[in-house]
Amino acid sequence: MTFKRILIAIDQSTFAAHAADVGAELASQLGAEIAFITVVDPAEARAVADSGVSAADWLVILKRDAKSLLNAFVARRDMTPPPLQFLEEGKPAAKVVDAARNWPADLIVMGTHGRNAVANVLLGSVAQAVLRHAPCPVMVLRAKHGHEGMA
Repeated sequence: MTFKRILIAIDQSTFAAHAADVGAELASQLGAEIAFITVVDPAEARAVADSGVSAADWLVILKRDAKSLLNAFVARRDMTPPPLQFLEEGKPAAKVVDAARNWPADLIVMGTHGRNAVANVLLGSVAQAVLRHAPCPVMVLRAKHGHEGMA
């Protein structure tokens, strides 16, 4: 199997930063194209709406922060052409799977928090859902030992 297009799912965690580093290094070694994807979940905006800021305003803030995150990950890579950026809104696992299908990706690289022991001892719920529905292989990475906090 040849990996020519690698989709790297990112968020604000060190798990995602490690996955991005591994995915970008793999892409470099294989001469593959990469794209970063981050997903804004509207449920997060609704969950904090009782803070006095409307859900619509929170969603704007979350999207702005997500775009900044994508730009920061792209800036860390000196690649020509620069990596593609996908900023999606919806359920994270579904949007990652959709992007992998539509782009189309040969491999998805993502980190996992793995902290929901009830759902699965080893994988977070987003990673687990992506694994179940992805149209291509998925590489799921945990943070390097000792780097399990937020970035």
